[in-house]
Amino acid sequence: MVIRELPRRRALDVPIRPTRAEINIDALRHNLSEVKRAAGPLQILAVVKANAYGHGAVHVARVLQEAGVSFLGVALIEEGVELRNAGITAPIVVMGGSYRSGYGLLVSHRLTPMVFQDEHLRELNAEAVRQKQKVAVHVKLDSGMGRIGASIDELPRLLLSLQGCAHLEMEGFCSQLASADVQNSQQTRDQLAVFRRGLQCVDTAGLKPKWRHLANSAALLGLPEAKVGWDVNLARPGLALYGLRTAEWLGEELLLQPALTWKTGVTHLKTVQAGQKVSYGGTWEAKRQSVIATLPVGYADGYHRSYAGKGYVLIRGVRAPVVGRITMDMCMIDVTDIPHVAMGDDVVLLGTQGKERISAELMAEWAGTIHYEVLCGIGARVPRLAE
Repeated sequence: MVIRELPRRRALDVPIRPTRAEINIDALRHNLSEVKRAAGPLQILAVVKANAYGHGAVHVARVLQEAGVSFLGVALIEEGVELRNAGITAPIVVMGGSYRSGYGLLVSHRLTPMVFQDEHLRELNAEAVRQKQKVAVHVKLDSGMGRIGASIDELPRLLLSLQGCAHLEMEGFCSQLASADVQNSQQTRDQLAVFRRGLQCVDTAGLKPKWRHLANSAALLGLPEAKVGWDVNLARPGLALYGLRTAEWLGEELLLQPALTWKTGVTHLKTVQAGQKVSYGGTWEAKRQSVIATLPVGYADGYHRSYAGKGYVLIRGVRAPVVGRITMDMCMIDVTDIPHVAMGDDVVLLGTQGKERISAELMAEWAGTIHYEVLCGIGARVPRLAE
């Protein structure tokens, strides 16, 4: 079966709907500076997977490339190809390990894969031979997270196989910590010990990877032993670049600035009488005559249905509760007690307006999830506008 990508509709240069995510480029640059301060001598692999955690991968990658990061990190070949097609030339590491029929794209687009299976080595080397290229790889060790990577017992054999692949070069060695955001985690201590054994295996095999990396944002901010006194020289920050911490106790000394503000606008105003129900299922009923504003954002945009009855937005600098069920494309807010609300008024879903602020952490509480999911869940049809 031949799989063909469907043609994509070109988005309008200027969105018509007022719903948008505004990305503060100055905040991104500031956060990178703070992350570099935390990293000390370590170089930076800036993680821009999942559309740069919802911030817009191409915009963000351009900023980080101009700032001189050593690598960009993505999860998928598709994400790496998107960046290359947008003119990004910085080294890109593909961290997800799902390559299947994409080895040709890895080589032709100069993407650096994390490898940990014999198939990775065999197929990648064969493709490198076909394209007459030398391909850099980063070997991934599963030090105890149980997700992807070669186990410590499998590692010596994998390294031996790698040495038999003339067109592959071991540029990096890495692992992933599962509980770096948990204080005094025994799992983290165990993983650090396994990673040290992995480094010894690499040295015994006579391999000299230029880059050794272990620290994600949590380890970079709260685990000194994962970045100093070790044979490591690269860190992989993700969430911190976007101005958020993985846990409240991490990196309190860093002055991080959230880089994304999610906004929309009022597209309809109506007065409902006491006893009138609003939205599907009639789950909200007006207890008095009320003014209801409709906003053109819904769960298809990543504005979770679970926010209904818990969440609020900011309009004219004050809070307005979300009422009734959130629908696919719209939601409603009660603005009865907010004077002078008008059609077209700016509404903040995530971010600051006046003295009020809605954080990704707060929205995660409303939804019973984590702030990563709130950011990554902002839908593809919400335009990201760099400012």
